[in-house]
Amino acid sequence: MILNDFLKALGQLGDRRFLGVMAKGVGLTILLLAAVTVATLWGLGWLLPDQFTLAGITIKWVDNLVSWAFVGIMLLASVFLMVPVASLFTGFFLEEVADAVEDRHYPHLPSVTPVPIGDTVRDSIGFFGVLIVMNLIAVALALVFLPVAIFIFWAINGFLLGREYYQMVAMRRLGRDGANADRKQNWLTVWIAGILMAAPLSVPLINLVVPVLGVATFTHLFHRLQRQSPVQTV
Repeated sequence: MILNDFLKALGQLGDRRFLGVMAKGVGLTILLLAAVTVATLWGLGWLLPDQFTLAGITIKWVDNLVSWAFVGIMLLASVFLMVPVASLFTGFFLEEVADAVEDRHYPHLPSVTPVPIGDTVRDSIGFFGVLIVMNLIAVALALVFLPVAIFIFWAINGFLLGREYYQMVAMRRLGRDGANADRKQNWLTVWIAGILMAAPLSVPLINLVVPVLGVATFTHLFHRLQRQSPVQTV
């Protein structure tokens, strides 16, 4: 059944609202990483001398050498930073994805009151922080238990993605307290669905569509679970 929810989400991937959210998330991510790189390069160029002498040897173009080295470091770091930063920015627009899913598949539902922008920003930044910390823990565990490193990565990120995306979808219909109760009631199903979302995180480029596919999948999952065991709305 979870796979069916995912296939429904995948079938809507060409929806213009899906594509719009992905474009905004990835675009803002690239702009942020580029801005950080340019600002740091400017700072290094201002702080470092053009040359200096060490043990009687004059080393020229110091600032250029350090700048090029930093560009290389940022290109490498962007491989790892792209997904969490894209998730942060995409989180600001995920309600558009849930709306698109409900408009197509659940047109009989009443409209919802949009989540206040302050709550969206707070939740997205909070999730970003937890995502970074937990993935650092995952890296440490992976180094110790190398043969099962990929499963540790999937398990931790599956838990985080499931918790975040299901909470966001459920909160639109049940409020924060109702969403918490619903998620805890269905924690194992939510975790398994989260692992399904976490697996593509290790595939470059494909991982950039995970936030959108994740919310769409959990929107279907939420409505299916509500039909089976409804939680009182607020």
